[in-house]
Amino acid sequence: MLGNPSRAGRSFCDHLSNHWVFRAIVFKKSGLKGFAGFGDADPSNVSPLVRGAEMRVAETRAVNRALRKAYGIGLCSVEELGSNPSSFEPKRRDPASGNGSSNGHPTLRDKLCLLIRRYELDPNLIKRYAADFCGTETLRDASRDLVEAFVSTVSKEAANDRAALVCKLNSYCQPEEVRP
Repeated sequence: MLGNPSRAGRSFCDHLSNHWVFRAIVFKKSGLKGFAGFGDADPSNVSPLVRGAEMRVAETRAVNRALRKAYGIGLCSVEELGSNPSSFEPKRRDPASGNGSSNGHPTLRDKLCLLIRRYELDPNLIKRYAADFCGTETLRDASRDLVEAFVSTVSKEAANDRAALVCKLNSYCQPEEVRP
C-alpha cells in the first residue's frame, strides 16, 4: 500500500493554508492492478478536534477509500460524515422490508458480497446454491432468517475448507439431466 501526495495532488497541496491531497493504492495481490483512493483535508472539512493534523487526515482518508474499493466495503468513514455530528441523520429502514441495517452493521447482501470477494467464489454459483439452500426459485424470495443461515453456512464452509465449497458450487453449473 502506498500513501503519498500524488503528482497531480501536489499542485493542490498548500502547507500555508494546511490543504493536503493524498493518493493511496492498495494491491490485494502482487502483480495485480491496484485500487486507488484519494483523500483531501483542510481546516474547512475536518473536525475542530483534529485541526492542525490535516495532512494525517488526508492520508487516512485516502487509505480508507482505497481499502474500501479493494474490498468492496460500501460504508464511508466516520470523518467523512461531516464535522457537525448533529447534521447527520441516518436513513431509517424498516427491518421487515429488506436486509438493510440502520445500526451501522453491514447488510446481509454486503456480507455475502464480501465472502464472495474474500474467497474468490463465483457469484452466479453462489446464487444457485443460495436458492437451493433456501428452497426458493431465487434468493430474493427467501426469508431473512434463511438468508442469514445461508450466509453463516457459506462463511463457515469457506473458512473451514474452501476447496470443498468450490467443489459443491461447481455442482451447480452442471446441466440438469433431461428426464422423459
